Amino acid sequence: MKIGEASSASGVSQRMIRHYEKVGLIPAAARRDSGYRDYDRTDVHTLLFIGRARDLGFGIEEIRQLLGLWQDRSRASAEVKALALARAAELKTKSRQLDSMRRSLEHLAAECHGDQMPDCPILDDLEAAG
Repeated sequence: MKIGEASSASGVSQRMIRHYEKVGLIPAAARRDSGYRDYDRTDVHTLLFIGRARDLGFGIEEIRQLLGLWQDRSRASAEVKALALARAAELKTKSRQLDSMRRSLEHLAAECHGDQMPDCPILDDLEAAG
């Protein structure tokens, strides 16, 4: 199948498929006589795996590790679990940071009158940070 079909079947954009090939996450696709990339079901299955890993927040290098573990039938599941728990911990930290930022913005917005006057605690806070 052509790249557009592989993209539709996997939910991974054509641009990202090309990127994954470029960075070696997936092997370069075979080429047809016409020069079009040619993907098979295995390629689409791998792209689905990559897409799901991206949805869970894994980065390229982590996905590379996960792909290696997925393809290694003698793997220890402990390695996979460790990667998942590390990603979960990073997401938890990021979630706390985002929640703190949201609370700060809500507090600043509550302090702002939002009227025609120039006084603005939001801008004052941003200025004070510098």
